[in-house]
Amino acid sequence: MFSIKSPGWLAFQFGLFLLPSSALLAGVCLFVSCVAGSRNRAEVPLNDPWMRPLLLAAVLMLIGAILADDAGLAWAGLANWIPFFWGFWAFRPFLLTASRRQRAARCLLAGTVPVLITGFGQMQLGWTGPWQLFGGGIIWFLAPGGQPEGRLSGLFDYANIAGAWLAVVWSFALAAVLARRDPLWCRALAFLLAAAIVAAVVLTRSRNAMAALPLAVPWVLGPAQWWWLFPLFLLLSAPLLLAVLPGVPAAIQQWAEALLPASLRQRLLEGQSNDSLTRLAQWRFGLQLISQRPWFGWGAAAFSVLYPIHAQRRWHGHSHNLPIELGVSHGWPVAVLVVGLVLVLLVIALRRGMLKRGPMDRAWWAASFVLVGMHATDLPFFDSRLNLLGWILLAGLSGFLQSHDAPEPDHDGSAVFPQTADL
Repeated sequence: MFSIKSPGWLAFQFGLFLLPSSALLAGVCLFVSCVAGSRNRAEVPLNDPWMRPLLLAAVLMLIGAILADDAGLAWAGLANWIPFFWGFWAFRPFLLTASRRQRAARCLLAGTVPVLITGFGQMQLGWTGPWQLFGGGIIWFLAPGGQPEGRLSGLFDYANIAGAWLAVVWSFALAAVLARRDPLWCRALAFLLAAAIVAAVVLTRSRNAMAALPLAVPWVLGPAQWWWLFPLFLLLSAPLLLAVLPGVPAAIQQWAEALLPASLRQRLLEGQSNDSLTRLAQWRFGLQLISQRPWFGWGAAAFSVLYPIHAQRRWHGHSHNLPIELGVSHGWPVAVLVVGLVLVLLVIALRRGMLKRGPMDRAWWAASFVLVGMHATDLPFFDSRLNLLGWILLAGLSGFLQSHDAPEPDHDGSAVFPQTADL
């Protein structure tokens, strides 16, 4: 276990704080923590059951890169995966206990403040960039009026990426509000931060991010609250359900649509048919590509090259679905290994009582679940900051499973069995 003053632990915290602001500076700090987290380990990656699927996937990816038509793109694409496999293993010692995970979550929350400031400044005060610090070590894009225009993107280069980051850390903000052991002023500050995150997500107009906000709430509050929470969700979501479900009389649909905010109505309803058809077309084409080269795939970035040539005559950078993207680029065995590992981590952490622990551990599981869900219809991991965030969350799940600490009572009172909850 690392002491609170160890360089690796300090570098890990600085890396988390800097992560949304600068992938470069955060990457340097997290690289230092990876080196520290890899030293003097009792187990080697080959003996770690959580690493074996990733090691096998890495071997298959390397073989696929050798066989790919465009070797340059294929080898470059491995940078999105293999270094992060190491990070998943090396970050784990810093996330073995509930207190360490809580500290990490709060570093992420503190690092989100610049995202909110730049986002609101961009949308309300007309701030524009790019702003650069430390010779380009930190670059904040701040596109005029947002990117796309009219949608909050802040220091990120696209609104959907900003929305993904905010939707993930929303779970931690909500957990901070529930932390009854914290002073009242801390919880009030956490409430303001949580409210600001909700407002910023709405301004991103990202459908994934807006859907993630209510999705996270029941997991963070804990199953003990579900008896009243689900009926409330059904009541609040009734206008949206009536507006989109088939078979609802036209008069009722028009009434339900009128109840929705204009920005939400535009993003979820008016543009829904074209976007959904585009997604389905991309997924169908991706499955066709997988069927042609099922074992080792076509190489990284193959979808963006082949889709405009053989499908819609329109460029798309990816397939908007992680299992399909992995299958196209690296073959279905790699897709099964990587996606299977993530899902198994979530399920086993759930079965071993992570939702019966304190608010921050419940929020850790909820944040992981939200980010996994986002990758069903989009691929935010192509932004290196979201990619790092995802592997850190997964490392926390595996750290929870590895830890043999006895659970402590949940003094925040929201878990199913408070007597078995952690801080």
